[in-house]
This record gives sequence, structure tokens and C-alpha cells, in this order.
Amino acid sequence: VQLVESGGGLVQAGVSLRLSCAASGSTFSINYMGWYRQAPGKQRELVATITRSGGSTNYADSVKGRFTISRDNAKNTMYLQMNSLRPEDTAVYYCNARLLIGVEVWGRGTQVTVSS
Repeated sequence: VQLVESGGGLVQAGVSLRLSCAASGSTFSINYMGWYRQAPGKQRELVATITRSGGSTNYADSVKGRFTISRDNAKNTMYLQMNSLRPEDTAVYYCNARLLIGVEVWGRGTQVTVSS
């Protein structure tokens, strides 16, 4: 399985962005998926996760009510809709997939920079 993120950029505080994560390869083996982020000088942290069916999601407290994770299994794509962006959301955002066999796969990341 390979993951490629897109949709990052430089934006002003308060606006919205939508990140996409396109999966390829043995996508039938993907179970959970999620978004993580890593700001400069900080550890990578969980942003949101979504189950295989998309029926259950989980969010970090810092993004609850502002970010929405979703996935379209027919398109092998996961999304992160980010609204009301804040400077503290600035980070590299990574796509993560946990396969049915327990292996984790990571994308290379996409930079999101929010200016005040």
C-alpha cells in the first residue's frame, strides 16, 4: 500500500483547507486510517482516525468541532476537512493506514502553514 497526501498550503487564520490522501496498491487490506501532524520541534500527534467502513471517527481535542475526517473507499481516498484554521494548526500532516495484518503505512506528508 502506498499513500500520497495533497492539499496543503499557506493560508490565513480562519480559512478552510481540505487534505486528501490517495491510497494505491493492495487497498483492500486497509483497515483503520488516520491523519497525524508534526509541528517543528514537537512530536507527531494524532489528529483524527476513521474506521474501515467510515462509520466511526475519533478526534484530538484540539481539532474537535473544526476538522472532519472522511473516506471514500470506492475512490481509495481519505479526506480531512479543516475549518477555522489557527496558527497552532501549522504542521506537516501525515496520512496513516493500518492494514488488516497490523502493519502501519505512512505517507510522506503535506505542509500546512497558517498565518495570523
